[in-house]
Amino acid sequence: MASLASRLMPVVMTARGSKKRFSSVDATLANLKQLQSRPASSAPPSQINKIVDVSLHTVNGWMVYKISPRDITAPRRALYLHGGCYVYEIALQHWLLIAKLAVSTSATFVVPIYPLAPTETASSIVPRVTEMAAELIDEVGADLVSILGDSAGGGMALAVAMQLRDRGLPALHQTVLISPWLDISGTDPALAAIAPRDPWLAIPGTHAVGAIYRGELAENDPIVSPIYGDLTGLGPITMFSGTRDILNADARRFARKARDAGLSLDYHQLPGMIHVYPLLPIPEATEAQRIITRAMTRRN
Repeated sequence: MASLASRLMPVVMTARGSKKRFSSVDATLANLKQLQSRPASSAPPSQINKIVDVSLHTVNGWMVYKISPRDITAPRRALYLHGGCYVYEIALQHWLLIAKLAVSTSATFVVPIYPLAPTETASSIVPRVTEMAAELIDEVGADLVSILGDSAGGGMALAVAMQLRDRGLPALHQTVLISPWLDISGTDPALAAIAPRDPWLAIPGTHAVGAIYRGELAENDPIVSPIYGDLTGLGPITMFSGTRDILNADARRFARKARDAGLSLDYHQLPGMIHVYPLLPIPEATEAQRIITRAMTRRN
């Protein structure tokens, strides 16, 4: 049975008006204009310094944070790609999850603060992130490298895993997809069926920001909608989705395609959970984080 905290989350999101900014194209674009005039900070909160070491580097003009557990050698590497529809900055809940996972997995997390659309778009961002992942593989070997992403970052994580495979690199130890946005076209009829029960996301706004991120690419280009790409040879994948999330339609479709492609997919679908539930302050998130830790630390 769903926890009381998780059952209250839709109420909280509705009270905050979270869905309003995605309810129409005009509302979404107005919100983006406001954010561009007052950009949000990308810096991690000082509270995580109690459990992890934080360092900031500049890599080819991008800010890149490294988050490592304190006072131990961290043999593993993980690349974390934050969500936010490719237009919203990394947020507190991302940093808290990254810090927890760095400690529980004994991994150094690399967190690129990638340029938000429309400053840059998929055709320039995804290759740069792929190069970062390739450098981690060169550093410690693919068996010790995982890539994680939530929402839009989940879509990018899968696209990067595909790019690495296409370069002929060995499969990653683990790819973790948290409520991933795998199809920016928004054309699956299941989205419309779920939308009335989703307290956070709506089709008009997400489609609008997807168009900004894809730039000159087609909506079904695997770089922006990896569900349309070749799924073979990607290595183990762990995926989370809740049924009160419009992106659950993508997750279910991906699960079917993954089985057909013979992928090793550990899919966790929880009834009643909302978007990116593993990042929220609820018991179900704690269990999801345990699953991620096991996936990242076990031997394949």
